[in-house]
Amino acid sequence: MQTRPLGPFQVSAIGLGCMSLSHAYGPPPPREQAERVLLGALDAGYTFFDTAAVYGLGHNERLVGEVLGPHRDRFVLASKCGMTNGEQRELNGSPERLKTTCDESLQRLGVEVIDLYYLHRWDRRVPIEDSVGALADLVQAGKIRAIGLSEVSAPTLRRAHAVHPIAALQTEYSPWTRNPEIAVLDACRELGVTFVAFSPVARGFLAGGVRDVSQLKAGDFRVGMPRFQGEAFEANLKLLDAFEALAAKADCTPAQLCLAWLMRKDAGIVSIPGTSRPKHMRENAGAAAVVLGDAVMAEVEALVNERTVSGPRYPAAMQATVDTEV
Repeated sequence: MQTRPLGPFQVSAIGLGCMSLSHAYGPPPPREQAERVLLGALDAGYTFFDTAAVYGLGHNERLVGEVLGPHRDRFVLASKCGMTNGEQRELNGSPERLKTTCDESLQRLGVEVIDLYYLHRWDRRVPIEDSVGALADLVQAGKIRAIGLSEVSAPTLRRAHAVHPIAALQTEYSPWTRNPEIAVLDACRELGVTFVAFSPVARGFLAGGVRDVSQLKAGDFRVGMPRFQGEAFEANLKLLDAFEALAAKADCTPAQLCLAWLMRKDAGIVSIPGTSRPKHMRENAGAAAVVLGDAVMAEVEALVNERTVSGPRYPAAMQATVDTEV
């Protein structure tokens, strides 16, 4: 596994997004299966694990802490604050709430310090300077080592970075979600901030995992996403066969094509694909060995891009919580 810098750390170029082990894509897997994913990821060379207070209402942090706790010296741990742990996931970026959430996360994770702590979303009722100032206090107190931001725009990143160095900015990035290319990637390069790409295989779509939305399980939040609905989904399906053909041409799986595309796009990008299946976890790790030529890169970008993908990435209510370029 290749490594890349992230703040004061060196992490695997492909990390593990742990969310799907607790919620979002239907019922979570059995505990034994989740353990095999987490421990297998360590053995496969993953050294960067990403969780959040809101995932499974704290379940994900407890899971990660209990399973990986005995191996704490082998990986960089990231978690997030700024969303209240309720069904509505209301934002709360007040300094007091962020500090309380951190204490709760430390307890669930069973650690004394979190390596990378993100503001999960910017609560616009609170100046970004105040929220980041609270995270800076947590650094000073020795409770976190580095600060990250999630789903913020380039101007917001610059304002935050002026208060305290930002180690990482996380948002969705894959061939079918190209918004970071508008300004955020340039701002990250300018400031020396690592860009962390979540949903790098298009929420499973470009991996070939969703050909029939009627087969999605209860509780799978993709059902409510515009790209998986009606005419938009049917239009997006027309891209999939051609994308799979490109993967075959590159001698890799479609999921590996997405991840290798991201690795080739910029040496400052770290991807965090999530999965609840050990097989897919190992498949994703294999993308680190895939080298794409200029021709395949160009074909991917011509096939799947902001002009060819149908539908916004979030429904309106969820999009309203995102401070990124549209």
